[in-house]
Amino acid sequence: MTTNFQPVTKLSETPLEGGEDPAPWSAQWQVLTPHMREAGGSLGMVMNRLPPGNVGCPFHWHTHEDEIFYVVSGRGMLRYGEELQEIGPGDCVSCPAGTMTAHQIANPFEEDLMYLAAGRYDPHEVCGYPDTGKIMVRSLKKVGVLESQEYMQGEPDPPRIFKLSSER
Repeated sequence: MTTNFQPVTKLSETPLEGGEDPAPWSAQWQVLTPHMREAGGSLGMVMNRLPPGNVGCPFHWHTHEDEIFYVVSGRGMLRYGEELQEIGPGDCVSCPAGTMTAHQIANPFEEDLMYLAAGRYDPHEVCGYPDTGKIMVRSLKKVGVLESQEYMQGEPDPPRIFKLSSER
């Protein structure tokens, strides 16, 4: 454990982030575990605020990171796979990784939706976005669309290693 580790974070002293994007993507959040990663931890918790008419993030699934959402106040809609379900105070949503079942939370109602999000941070996470076909590869710091190819497609003939070894 680092010597500067702060185990307690006060919500009232935590900066409000986000909100810069135009609706429907103007969600805001407060990181409740700001010192966790620097101390070697991988679990985190965030307080999210979704104003009416906004969505927390694009419809997505995770390969490595389980996510849990706990509704504190307000109402929202959960899109989980092909299902839609209203969520409200006291509801806890579990989104296991590795299932390729996407999830998304939106607020089509008249009051703010406040919910806690807990999950781990994996530097090797890969997320899929079924509505757009995008893939996020965290270790590469890239989001894009992959194009399927045969395994050997585009490989040089002869393989480049033969040219490199002959130049030695």
